[in-house]
Amino acid sequence: MFRVPWLDDRGEIQVNRGMRVEFNSAIGPYKGGLRFHPSVNLGIIKFLGFEQIFKNALTTLPMGAGKGGSDFDPKGKSDNEVMRFCQSFMSELWRHIGEYVDIPAGDIGVGPREIGYLFGTYKKLTRRFEGALTSKGVNWGVSLIRPEATGYGCVYFAEEMLKTRGQNMKGKRVVISGSGNVAQYAAEKVLQLGGKPITLSDSNGYIVDEEGLNAEKLAFVLELKNNKRGRIREYQNKYPKAGYYDIDAAKSSNPLWEVRCDVALPCATQNEINQEDAQHLVKNGCYCVSEGANMPTTPGGVGVFLESRVLYGPGKAANAGGVATSGLEMSQNALRLSWTREEVDQRLHDIMITIHENCRKTAEQYGTPGNYVNGANIASFLKVANAMMEQGVVRRTVRPATSAL
Repeated sequence: MFRVPWLDDRGEIQVNRGMRVEFNSAIGPYKGGLRFHPSVNLGIIKFLGFEQIFKNALTTLPMGAGKGGSDFDPKGKSDNEVMRFCQSFMSELWRHIGEYVDIPAGDIGVGPREIGYLFGTYKKLTRRFEGALTSKGVNWGVSLIRPEATGYGCVYFAEEMLKTRGQNMKGKRVVISGSGNVAQYAAEKVLQLGGKPITLSDSNGYIVDEEGLNAEKLAFVLELKNNKRGRIREYQNKYPKAGYYDIDAAKSSNPLWEVRCDVALPCATQNEINQEDAQHLVKNGCYCVSEGANMPTTPGGVGVFLESRVLYGPGKAANAGGVATSGLEMSQNALRLSWTREEVDQRLHDIMITIHENCRKTAEQYGTPGNYVNGANIASFLKVANAMMEQGVVRRTVRPATSAL
């Protein structure tokens, strides 16, 4: 943990807290995102890092697990303020990372802009151009479709779950939360597979478009959120037939999850679906939930999905496509190669199919068929635990207390 002092545009000194938790390197160097958001604290980073161990293990790629970030909020900051913060943040972090040690990536609040500023400082301090960060810019080392990968992977996992019941995404009504990177590209992949995404949201509210998003509408959202950094309520100004609804923070549940759907893709943030929300989803016909965000469903909500026999893909499996493609980016950086979008997308699709099959088979093997939570937890734990054991167990023997005679 470290302080991050930086100058705002008024010339005033601001100080935030930065941190990086390196959790496990049994199957590869530490790997996990950096999150810049006011909610960031050590507890959140520790638990996200703990989950990252098992998510990374499921990808089939050689990656350990870490997580990091800061309580800095990029929202409302100028490019120069974000740059000065990132430069200060990396002036401490650089000594702890490297392509063979720890490879951070982006997360909430950390996109290509922030990664660019971070990498520029890392390169200046180390005098090395290496794959010490992933999610880089298109012109200097990113794995193509990395921005799309988490959303695409989430939908690929949902499609695989639907196949176990003889179905696919075609014609399905799909409720998506969030309107950032993951949600945008989840909607895009749903469209490509013939589904009908009908919602998007941000921290203020959500839109419901009963006609469904299409390529033109999605392009508007990408421009609105990525370039103009606007709010999702502006969607209704462009497309008046869509409804916009404010989210009352005082409510115990989120009314977004009361929208009738076949498939739900929570792609915003942690703990966005509680027990009551899950009950609404089941009551209104949802039978497939694939998590695009990290742990968006509370334990009570998970219990409702499992009891109701909903096809439920937990985040450590369903949203592993992002870190899997970061792993592919690490490989490309090491080999000094660049793969085409089609090649990376095919590799991502194959990885998500493998993750689904591994979870499905493990759940059956341990007596809980159809329970992807058990399948993901057991399969990933066994891989990491066996690797740790095979590399040698280090024990500290505590001698029993004896009386002083």
